[in-house]
Amino acid sequence: MNRIAGEEIGAHAKSHYWTAGPCRGALLIALLCAASALFVKEARAQCAARDVLLNQAKLGKIPSARTAPASTQRMPVTSAADVPLWKTITIGTFPDTFALMGALDAAHCGVGDTAGEVLARPAFGVSSQKTSVKLFAVSAADLGFTTDVVTLANVYARAQELGFGLAPAEIAPQLRLQYPDQPMGEFLIIGMEPIKTWKGDPVILNVANGGAGLILIGQDGRPGAEISVISRFLFVRPDAARPADALDQSAALAPLPP
Repeated sequence: MNRIAGEEIGAHAKSHYWTAGPCRGALLIALLCAASALFVKEARAQCAARDVLLNQAKLGKIPSARTAPASTQRMPVTSAADVPLWKTITIGTFPDTFALMGALDAAHCGVGDTAGEVLARPAFGVSSQKTSVKLFAVSAADLGFTTDVVTLANVYARAQELGFGLAPAEIAPQLRLQYPDQPMGEFLIIGMEPIKTWKGDPVILNVANGGAGLILIGQDGRPGAEISVISRFLFVRPDAARPADALDQSAALAPLPP
């Protein structure tokens, strides 16, 4: 089993630990800690699991088996325009990749080895302009797939057919920084163009909270990679991104009323 596949299986293993049953108290934390062992090889620095648990408990955001994150779509999506906005984030806030990686480290967010390699590749870059990006969350099931698993290529083809676009790779680490209250058990696959590692393995990025803290991990980005039909993807809409200061500029240039 290669390292990338190991990351993906580790991520789904953690999700399974969370949704498997109504664990309580110390038993819940013990199970989460056991599951988090799968991340040890992939994370150098993770947000403290206990802090995440306490913060979410205070906010009432620890999901149970009945309230675990799930797609809100009841019927297959027929157009990207019908999918509600999930979250808006900003990219282009760092001068270079080194500053972005430094911010992740300063925030004590974990970065898996494969994800870290992707961030260090020449193909990964940061926007030179601060831009607000609207993200839309859909599962493979939302896109109309009914089998247990579906290939990444088919997910992308269907998403683009409906009007979604692939997100810039910078979305992944920026979302990791701008989504500190991510619920435990949630794993969000960034619908992005795969970036090859030094060995040539195509990788896409996953923003996750498996219970051991907030982390950015890599997973198999081959066209034939099999994805669970309940896995959630984040896509953009080509018409939904604009410079963060565009509204201010428009207001400044608008003619004064008579």
